[in-house]
Amino acid sequence: MKILFTFYNPSGGMETLNRTRCKALIEHGVDCHLLYKFNGFGLPNSKHIPTLICSDFTRIAQFVKKEQFDAIIVCTDYELLASLREGGYQGPIVYEMQGLGDLQTANSIINRAKPSVCAHATAILSPKTSHLINIAKKEFPAKPFFCFDNPVDSTHFHYRRYPPKSHPILAWVGRIEANKNWLDFVQIGHQLSHRIPDLRLWMFSDQSLFEPEEKLKFEQKIQELQLEHKLIRYSYLPHEQMSDYFSIIGDSGGLLCSTSVMEGFGYAVAEAMLCHCPVLSTDSDGVRNFIIPHKTGMFYSRGNINQAVELAYRIMNNRALRNKLRKRGERYIQTRFACRKYVNQFTAMLRKLVTG
Repeated sequence: MKILFTFYNPSGGMETLNRTRCKALIEHGVDCHLLYKFNGFGLPNSKHIPTLICSDFTRIAQFVKKEQFDAIIVCTDYELLASLREGGYQGPIVYEMQGLGDLQTANSIINRAKPSVCAHATAILSPKTSHLINIAKKEFPAKPFFCFDNPVDSTHFHYRRYPPKSHPILAWVGRIEANKNWLDFVQIGHQLSHRIPDLRLWMFSDQSLFEPEEKLKFEQKIQELQLEHKLIRYSYLPHEQMSDYFSIIGDSGGLLCSTSVMEGFGYAVAEAMLCHCPVLSTDSDGVRNFIIPHKTGMFYSRGNINQAVELAYRIMNNRALRNKLRKRGERYIQTRFACRKYVNQFTAMLRKLVTG
């Protein structure tokens, strides 16, 4: 079976998802290809997967006709649906609802997408995230709907032991944009450093993708709070190195702080947990898949900086709680989000769509 996955650009969680599922499916005999409209810093991560970067619809149609895909998975990019059909593709097209941003943006995108999805998509696919499930059932009640967990690669991405740092690290992963809510992280880090003077802040982001207004606010806030000497910014790291960094953060006595308004899935949270890095997070919907409060992670109320600081301090200093979160978190991700489960569910979906 030959499958094409499409998205706008190879960056963030969608790049992780496409790479992870392609590797898993290829290992089980499925021929997987990727199509991105635009380049992105995450492209080298998928160097062993056939990938086309192209935004020209004529060339895309020629590519699809040449490759004769059994099915195409179109994520978010509803404009591509009509182009594929107009280009002559008659096989199953699955419209995948991920990478949609906050709830308002997600609703706006799906409202614009609805005519094209209804006319051209064969089925809808979503992870087990409540706001995405609700939108899918409301807007596309007549379409076959498939819903299962994204895969997390625990075979290649896992804890690695390094000499421990002499200072704890509070980490954050995301783009500098409103939905990722960088402001909470900066304020949490500022207040927590009063209680833990040697605290360091690490921020991981794609510096080519940001909202200009938010970037300006971010730089101003860093100066205002005088955090330059505590903050290290990382960008363009190969994905395979992130397991090293998460492991170092966990062993430093620190944690990952996820501050998003809304997440469709939240790969950074799952991958941190795989590497023994405790997580404190907002309840951004998608992360409910990973975090069982006080068992695999901790939630704080978005905007409640005092609560977040108290919980972060507790995670850092309560050894019994910390060890429990690290052990249970890793085990939970390994078990629930195993790649073999995704392969079984995805191929079952394909068989149903291709053979009827």
